[in-house]
Amino acid sequence: MPAPSLPLIVCFGDSLTVGFQSPTPDCPDGLETPYGRYLEDRLRGRARVHVSGICGELTADMVHRFARDVLDRQPAWAVILGGTNDLGWARRPSEILRHLTALYEQADAGGARPVAVTVPSVRGFDDHIPPRRELNGLIADYCSDKGLPCVDLFTATAESGTPRLAEPYSNDGLHLTTAGYELLARLLYEQVFANRF
Repeated sequence: MPAPSLPLIVCFGDSLTVGFQSPTPDCPDGLETPYGRYLEDRLRGRARVHVSGICGELTADMVHRFARDVLDRQPAWAVILGGTNDLGWARRPSEILRHLTALYEQADAGGARPVAVTVPSVRGFDDHIPPRRELNGLIADYCSDKGLPCVDLFTATAESGTPRLAEPYSNDGLHLTTAGYELLARLLYEQVFANRF
């Protein structure tokens, strides 16, 4: 178990942060496999990881609980993944970005380095893909302008040749499988954290 004096990373978001998986015949109760668990394994005791996710949460709700659930823990880093549920409720990408920007700015002002993660695609709902791509473009542009790290989960989990969420990474077309959550942890480790501690 990492020592309390080690740097803290908080993984913050909705069901994709919780690690929710839909039930399958092989696992009828479903699983929770948060990517933060796999990230902590990769860090091998060089940092602590805390998972703070709420299934079904909108980015406006995330803004309201960010200080209590993230900043009060005094993390060195805050990995922020949100927007999937907003898109499901047909919120505009520009509105979602406004909330995400508030989270990035709260993290920075509170002494935590924000790490943005783009929302993954979907499978079986092709009309829901363009708003995802629009939101992810806005996230990437903001991070580029501000010099923030941004992990592109959408591209990493999309089918080769299509923008749909690939079957190996999702068993319900929306949430990730264990392979998807492990992939996100690997991307975060390789692109952001490998040389930080």
